[in-house]
Amino acid sequence: MSDVDYGHFESGQEHDGLDQLHQAHGSEHDAHSQFGVYENDHHAATSTDFAQGHHEEFDQPGVVHAESDDYTNYSHDASVDDHVFAAEGAQDSHQAEFGELDALSQRFDASFAQGTEFHGGEGQYGVAAN
Repeated sequence: MSDVDYGHFESGQEHDGLDQLHQAHGSEHDAHSQFGVYENDHHAATSTDFAQGHHEEFDQPGVVHAESDDYTNYSHDASVDDHVFAAEGAQDSHQAEFGELDALSQRFDASFAQGTEFHGGEGQYGVAAN
């Protein structure tokens, strides 16, 4: 019989990595303003004058003298003045900012070794594996 010899051996390493980065940034700004001024004026004036008269005179020389007077005088003055003033206002502002960062880092390391060994003969053999 002849001796049989068989050998096989393999080994190696694997290195892999994953890097992922996500970044977001934003902002917003809102402003609002409203103002109002209201004014109201009212003026009124009135004036009333009323005059009425009556005059009578009688003379008889030397003896009789007669006189009659009737007068009516009426005066009316009025004045009305209104003034309304109003002012209102509103102002507001809003500001917001945000930032976001997601990071993922992962490393994968692997090593392997594999082997097969066979020695022939009288049923003698061996197997090595890792």
